[in-house]
Amino acid sequence: MTWLPVPVVTIGLLIASNVFMTFAWYGHLKFKAAPLVVVVLASWGIALFEYLLQVPANRIGHGYFSAAELKSIQEVITLVVFAIFSVTYLRESLGWNHAVGFGLIALGAFFIFHKWG
Repeated sequence: MTWLPVPVVTIGLLIASNVFMTFAWYGHLKFKAAPLVVVVLASWGIALFEYLLQVPANRIGHGYFSAAELKSIQEVITLVVFAIFSVTYLRESLGWNHAVGFGLIALGAFFIFHKWG
């Protein structure tokens, strides 16, 4: 992966890690009858893969991006992945208020990345 630019590797790993984490945190909502201990153990198992991607993403990206920029990228990716997951997997609709809220968080990322004087 060293032949790919750092932003591509970092963002790609962050997207993949967020897919795993979204399933770890919210995938069990379709299985409400499953015992909580089973759900927790399954979520931990899924989250392991998230960590195997998230930690290298931050390691690779830090230096090119600041820690605040990495966190901002992760939050925006998390919202996009979650929105897609919520609509496609959970079959929940997102309204204008969700779009506004997500947009305000993305606006926060703009302020993190903008170089002020």
